[in-house]
Amino acid sequence: MLTFEDCLGLCQLSEEESGRSPSTMPQIVALELGSYLLRAPDGELLVSPMLSDDVRAAERRGDLVHAAQLKRCLRHFIEERRTHMASGKDRHG
Repeated sequence: MLTFEDCLGLCQLSEEESGRSPSTMPQIVALELGSYLLRAPDGELLVSPMLSDDVRAAERRGDLVHAAQLKRCLRHFIEERRTHMASGKDRHG
């Protein structure tokens, strides 16, 4: 049986990018979705708005710890994307 850490390594997301999935989605499913989006054409363009929506939802329900985790994940994603774009490489190559 694969562990979450095994799946994390296979999908090539960082620990920070794996984040903590919202309570409505199992963590392994969120990991799969993130992996899919980062490999899909224009998928990366969907990630930031999705994370921003999740931050706002967490703040509305008063879950400030989760909102802070999501903000760190969003900041890391944006920084990584900027670094990869500047180097002329895609995320995984």
